[in-house]
Amino acid sequence: MILSEKTIGQWLEYWAETTPDKEYIVYSDRDLRFTWKQFNERVDNMSKGLISIGVTTGTHVGIWATNVPDWLTFLYASAKIGAIAVTVNTNYKQHELEYLTEDSDIHTLCITEGVFDGSYVDMVNAMLPELKTSQRGYVKSKRFPYLKNVVFIGQEKYRGMYNTAELLLLGQNISGQKLNELKSKVNCRNVVNMQYTSGTTGFPKGVMLTHYNIVNNGYFTGEGMHFTQDDKLCCCVPLFHCFGVVLATMACLTHGTTQVMVERFDPLLVLASVHKERCTVLHGVPTMFIAEMNHPMFSMFDVSSLRTGIMAGSLCPIELMRKVTEQLHVTYITSVYGLTESSPGMTHSVIEDPFEARCTTVGKEYPFTEVKIIDPDTGKECPAGVQGEVCCKGYLVMKGYYKNPKATEEVIDKNGFLHSGDLGVKDENGYYRITGRIKDMIIRGGENIYPREIEEFLYRLPGVKDIQVAGMPSEKYGEEVAAFIIPEDNANLTSDEVREFCRGKIARHKIPKYVFFVKTFPLTGSGKIQKFKLKDVGLAMLKEQL
Repeated sequence: MILSEKTIGQWLEYWAETTPDKEYIVYSDRDLRFTWKQFNERVDNMSKGLISIGVTTGTHVGIWATNVPDWLTFLYASAKIGAIAVTVNTNYKQHELEYLTEDSDIHTLCITEGVFDGSYVDMVNAMLPELKTSQRGYVKSKRFPYLKNVVFIGQEKYRGMYNTAELLLLGQNISGQKLNELKSKVNCRNVVNMQYTSGTTGFPKGVMLTHYNIVNNGYFTGEGMHFTQDDKLCCCVPLFHCFGVVLATMACLTHGTTQVMVERFDPLLVLASVHKERCTVLHGVPTMFIAEMNHPMFSMFDVSSLRTGIMAGSLCPIELMRKVTEQLHVTYITSVYGLTESSPGMTHSVIEDPFEARCTTVGKEYPFTEVKIIDPDTGKECPAGVQGEVCCKGYLVMKGYYKNPKATEEVIDKNGFLHSGDLGVKDENGYYRITGRIKDMIIRGGENIYPREIEEFLYRLPGVKDIQVAGMPSEKYGEEVAAFIIPEDNANLTSDEVREFCRGKIARHKIPKYVFFVKTFPLTGSGKIQKFKLKDVGLAMLKEQL
């Protein structure tokens, strides 16, 4: 096992030459299929289109879209010519879009129509009123001096914007020599992708990731799951996030694996895609797996082809992992722990790990990765079984935060270790368990309470579909424990039943004082639960009860 020096473009060209007629990208719902050769040709044509509108080495290209067919085309086209793809959260609204566009120095912004609760076209026009009077490619904005182009991903025409067809047409005027010239300058140590942290705390920061970072992380992820060219991965997680672009796309790219795409998460579409394409791999965050297994039409689909997948994005309840193994046939369900700044995988439970380890831990460190549990107070490594902050070092650590050396220094220490802000424990067998976030910790009357422990316990209560535990303000104790529960359909749980289930089984100070029954949790665009928002949800519900 060695670290790959290949760039993303070189990997794509390798498979286009090695297995040209094998399917790479499939959209099962519309029977859209690209072989490796066809996709590589489309990428080259798109690269030329980008060159024709001024994109070159180091240019920032924003992609603001759900998992549409040309999302990956723009990613690879940018990567081939040394540009940097800035992935934009699909849930962003006006203020967040403007913040990211300004902070990231985007030169070309590629967008779709938008999502059900927001028009990207309207938001871009509001941000850039100059668009409607500017010649395409010559936008001049005082606030966004770097921004020159807006590209609409699709056939529709909007004032001041190019569309995909026009871009491909313009690319025909660019010579193959010019494309090869830019390709030859690309090095695996160059930044290829900039992802903005979900913003669960503070302002989002641009995480600079290199080809070397994400290609290798994807490769080792696929190795841990025994990926081959015969596998088909159903990708229903968003591409703008590391889960989609690395743990799915880069894992497929480095193993010649077919990627079956779902444009936006829909449990029915996921089940239909797995059934029709005989997918062998399924990724998702816990809420996605719950939605798939609880769909009323679940029994109509044959999902027996599945063998492995990753459940990640938030702490994964043990009981849910068991259900996924039994009901979804994902016999070798694994979990990856990490963060955007670590490309993202730091630890991974692999196929060889015992079932119990895959259900109760996040596995061991990735190859060529050093993971330590460090005491936040002393800075010393904790012995086995002692809780501390999870930190890592190696090829996977980001290049830094864009234009923010101070923030970079705050998370990468002088020894090169990236500090995650997460609490964890390493057991005597070398497996890691994540026990919570440092900032998630509830301190009640001086007692440290870790939400994960209570969540795992209450997940066993019949009638609980999903649960999150967070702190609520208390004049007497500083904080009180609150449980936010999504009940199973037709379950008639009460607050008293929840507390009664806890009595005598967990310490009194850990029993939730507040129990809220909710329909959903506040989520980031990548499916992570925003725990810090639960407090506001609880306060609003208490106010309603008065």
